[in-house]
Amino acid sequence: MFMSLIRNRRSVREYTGQPVEKEKIDALVETALRAPSSRSVNPWEFIVITDKALLEKLSLSKPHGSAFLKHAPLGIVVCGDTEKSDVWVEDTAIASIFLHLAAEALGLGSCWIQIRSRMYDDNCSAGEHIAGLLDLPPRLTVESIIAVGYPEQKNAPHARETLQYEKIHYNSF
Repeated sequence: MFMSLIRNRRSVREYTGQPVEKEKIDALVETALRAPSSRSVNPWEFIVITDKALLEKLSLSKPHGSAFLKHAPLGIVVCGDTEKSDVWVEDTAIASIFLHLAAEALGLGSCWIQIRSRMYDDNCSAGEHIAGLLDLPPRLTVESIIAVGYPEQKNAPHARETLQYEKIHYNSF
């Protein structure tokens, strides 16, 4: 089942107008909270966004790669508590990919929007911009936003022969 899930999961940037049901949002929240974390510190916080006006504002968080959030019925902002763990980046990345896989398992599409280390404009980072929109405390840094919704179309899985097996090494480089 897991192999089928990862073979079929694709990033989805176009969504139907159908809202994501509360039961599926609850399942996504549970999934995020069950993601593994170094030393079980769980240095993450998640902001679940269903408000269309707020999703539209968040879609403008960086010049490229976030505009499609405007048309998603759901966004999950994944933040890390920089005071709680020195590996918050890794832990929030794991939680983000868990959300991707859970979305696929629930018949939804998703796409990771990278926020950490990205700029909103010449003077403000994307994370700072989002922190202002969401009233985040200073200890939180935004890692990503996961856009979620029902896919407008289902993309074919990547063919096995397109995988980069030349990047696999055994016992030494």
